[in-house]
Amino acid sequence: MGIQAIKGVEVGVGFRAGSVPGSKVHDEIFYAKTANKKVAASGNAFWPQTPRFYRKTNNAGGIEGGMSNGEPIILKAVMKPIPTLYKPLSSVDIDSKEPFKASVERSDVCAVPAAAVVAEAIVAFETAKAFVEKFGGDSIGEIERNYLGYLKQLREF
Repeated sequence: MGIQAIKGVEVGVGFRAGSVPGSKVHDEIFYAKTANKKVAASGNAFWPQTPRFYRKTNNAGGIEGGMSNGEPIILKAVMKPIPTLYKPLSSVDIDSKEPFKASVERSDVCAVPAAAVVAEAIVAFETAKAFVEKFGGDSIGEIERNYLGYLKQLREF
């Protein structure tokens, strides 16, 4: 809610999760002992390309319990309409209490493209912050070593 005009944020299926049974929301966990070459060739990110735990769906949007579950992170935001229009809205003068029409003050008809750039930057910043918190060190070399060690540990699991 730190981005001006953003009125709602969803992770994964978001608000729709409240209107369907849990069986339609939960992402079941599977394990593939061997790579599924047919599925891997299709490029479906939600199916295993090497032996690993996986999910066929990503309704959680990659976030469970406040942390990444390893699936792609999917976020959606809703923005309120811009407050000034070419067809001025009715208002009331604070001092005189008389009605008047609001003035036309801007020329853009949609602020969504600009807000998308801001939201993308904030998500990237927060993701980088979490990455450094997890793998951080005193140098890029140390961060890289920690990250590569973590990936190795996951592969061996």
